Amino acid sequence: MVQAHSLGRAMMPYTPEEFTPEEQAVLRRHVTNLDLPVFALVNLPEVVKGALFARYSRSAKSLRRLFLDEFVGELDVSGDSTFDATVGLRRAERLYERAFVEYGDDSIAQLGGVHLACEQASNVLTKVLERSRLMSYLEQSTRYVAYDQRLPSGHYRYHRPPEILESALGARYVGDMDRMFDSYGALLQRLVSWLGARVPREPGDSDLVHRRALKAKALDAARGLLPAASLSNVGIYGDGQAFEALLLRMAVHPLPEVRTYGSMMLTELRKVIPSFLERVDLPERGGEWSEYLATTRDDTARVVERLAFGATTRRPPSDARGAGHAAGPQVRLLDFDPDGEDKVLAAIFFSFSDVSETEALARVRRLSAEDRRALFGAYVGDRKNRRHRPGRAFERTGYRFEVVTDYGAFRDLQRHRVLTIDWQPLSTELGYDVPDLVAEAGETDCFAEAMERSCALHGALVTGFPEQAQYAVALAFRVRYVMQMNAREAMHVIELRSGAQGHPAYRSVAQEMHRLIAEEAGHRELAAAMVHVERTPAGLERLDAERRAEARRDRAARGVR
Repeated sequence: MVQAHSLGRAMMPYTPEEFTPEEQAVLRRHVTNLDLPVFALVNLPEVVKGALFARYSRSAKSLRRLFLDEFVGELDVSGDSTFDATVGLRRAERLYERAFVEYGDDSIAQLGGVHLACEQASNVLTKVLERSRLMSYLEQSTRYVAYDQRLPSGHYRYHRPPEILESALGARYVGDMDRMFDSYGALLQRLVSWLGARVPREPGDSDLVHRRALKAKALDAARGLLPAASLSNVGIYGDGQAFEALLLRMAVHPLPEVRTYGSMMLTELRKVIPSFLERVDLPERGGEWSEYLATTRDDTARVVERLAFGATTRRPPSDARGAGHAAGPQVRLLDFDPDGEDKVLAAIFFSFSDVSETEALARVRRLSAEDRRALFGAYVGDRKNRRHRPGRAFERTGYRFEVVTDYGAFRDLQRHRVLTIDWQPLSTELGYDVPDLVAEAGETDCFAEAMERSCALHGALVTGFPEQAQYAVALAFRVRYVMQMNAREAMHVIELRSGAQGHPAYRSVAQEMHRLIAEEAGHRELAAAMVHVERTPAGLERLDAERRAEARRDRAARGVR
């Protein structure tokens, strides 16, 4: 059951920031606390909160520091001097309480939203936070932020579980993690230099654009050395009902980090939407719900272990000493409907006619190939960009893929929450991927050495700390997951993730999904409708994006919109 309580420093290895008295006075009006890694934004225009989160994902700064450095000067906060968000919103509490008493409907909790910041969260925790379909997230990106920068404490940016640090493995954990970050920083600098010597600046590009594109390319390749313990900042926007469901799952998660963050989140959310979260820690409501989630998870794990490894044979611990360089991403089409295109055509026909869908299906099956193409073509239309997508008839059929990629690529694909995605525990069993750039630069040995260190630390931890062992796994190691989506969502995912500025690891996944839909499923008309799938090889993936960003800055400087 979730407990709302103050956070002791011994419980959570968080590095707080220092603020001047003047900065504290400003922050108190807009954040629900000044010294914890979880806090809500209040008393700000929605557009400001959204802009803050957008900037958050590409900055190494904390959200509070970003607000002070880049936003306060643009806002008129003089009228807020008597407001103190750190003591809670009493008026909101009374209003929401009255609504619940009068209406008593769960749907009321869908109408009050909160912008919540979760800082210094491990990459294992961020996947828990980002699992809900009904919330919006922006996470600090490894494509824009270099992780060789240290925290104010002087430590590298990785989670330090107290239970490990206090064990016999504590010194080894810190030592191996520090060496992995040392390797990351050294490799990043060498890759930037190597690229700079081989990729000249193109005519018309500024030095800033060129340098940023080079660094983004190097960051993409070097991120595989980062362990899953690496810390990230996550901005979350969600309603009360979605937060309630998330907190109930976090309350019984096997990782202490997750449970501790859940407790902090409940404390801060209750300052903003208290009545929406009344049930979370009531034994007969949230307590029973959390217990149900924990019981079904644990019972299912035991049955699967017995069925897979025998009633008396325990699954052997994985130290992955035999896991080495793998062969890149793998994509399999597990399931599809052979009649999927007929059913999509019938759904199109249905919404523009007065016949039943059964009759619509019978009619489209009698259509000639030319008439089928005409109906598809009219519904899809002239898609000038990937945001022009056909309607819900494309949701009539779907696909289930099994995907194996490095954990870094999984982190990007996992954010597509409208589809169904599920994944296996993070380990080193499936080997790792070496980015092409690393191999081309002659840095494979350095990369492999870091992977061996990650494997060995994971193996040392897995017996005594099976859940925490995930922290040691480098992002280059592979994870297996399934993605199930209808054709409309497939169009969105495949076109977006195949884009030339995307990371090479997930570009290849999207391109292979498109091929499988066309060739293995035989849904050639649906695949043909995905006209914005990109297959051109990319050089500096972020170059065009940096050019556009510079053009926007230039227009803004000239006062041109």
